[in-house]
Amino acid sequence: MSDAVAPDFQQLSESKVYVAGHNGMVGSAIVRRLEDLGCDNLVVRERRELDLADQAHVREFFAVVKPDYVFLAAARVGGIYANNAYPADFIRDNLVIATNIIATAHKASVKRLLFLGSSCIYPQKAPQPMAEDCLLTGRLEPTNEAYAIAKIAGIKLCESYNRQYGTDFRSVMPTNLYGPNDNFDLKTSHVLPALIRKFHEAKEAGAAEVEVWGTGKPRREFLFADDLADACTFIMCLDKASYDDAVKPMLSHINVGTGQDVSILELAEMIKSISGYDGEIRFNTDYPDGTPRKLLDVSKLKSLGWEARTELRDGIETTYRWFREIACD
Repeated sequence: MSDAVAPDFQQLSESKVYVAGHNGMVGSAIVRRLEDLGCDNLVVRERRELDLADQAHVREFFAVVKPDYVFLAAARVGGIYANNAYPADFIRDNLVIATNIIATAHKASVKRLLFLGSSCIYPQKAPQPMAEDCLLTGRLEPTNEAYAIAKIAGIKLCESYNRQYGTDFRSVMPTNLYGPNDNFDLKTSHVLPALIRKFHEAKEAGAAEVEVWGTGKPRREFLFADDLADACTFIMCLDKASYDDAVKPMLSHINVGTGQDVSILELAEMIKSISGYDGEIRFNTDYPDGTPRKLLDVSKLKSLGWEARTELRDGIETTYRWFREIACD
């Protein structure tokens, strides 16, 4: 990593930092990373203490707390089933959260904000791997269009405030995530945690087979949540000149991923092996596959000096241990 873009992490340890969504998989990973960096002035709030959908409540919180840095990791998230079944909930909740926090951060003179999006912002048929400039070049995947539009709006809110008011609001677009504190509910989770639960329960029950939705052919990229947290603090702590040199005023987000993908079949076989399940895998083609492939072009972040460190199998093993020790209690 060149000295020109080396992030100054000390600025976080000396400042008041608010993590919105600290109980979630991503937010909790960011909190762990900030604690590792010696950030002693962390601010978090439980949902019962701060309703991010309540604009007046958010404004009061910012006026009283006066955070210097904000990590916006709060969001309503879910897998194909949840996105397809509850599109109004997904677009409404995520638009409201992003609007309330980003607008209020400006009014409160927050020094820097980092908004977390999702790789589903890119078109369904975007060239692979998907570079940042693919944004708004084609139709979105129908099953998660509502969520994607809300996340695109969050990016554009950050860009618009930067252009109009000179704020320093940044955006990262992570690929598919997994790790401790993930959602393992079979109706609302993403594919990786859903498979962990399915194979674990099948092993415990001695089931003859595990059903996996779709054909198994789609390819997906997976990033360990703690790697994302490391990338988030890296990007947050880049000096403004380095960040501005890497992005464009109307294209200011940065992809975060591993640059590698696997098929759902390969993923299922890996989780089967890790869980110790010895039955069969059956693919149910009555369920949709979603986008055929989702792989991010991470060359921009790599050029700035950051790369993911956790191998997929190692990350899944860590997540499975957490699931058995915590989620199964």
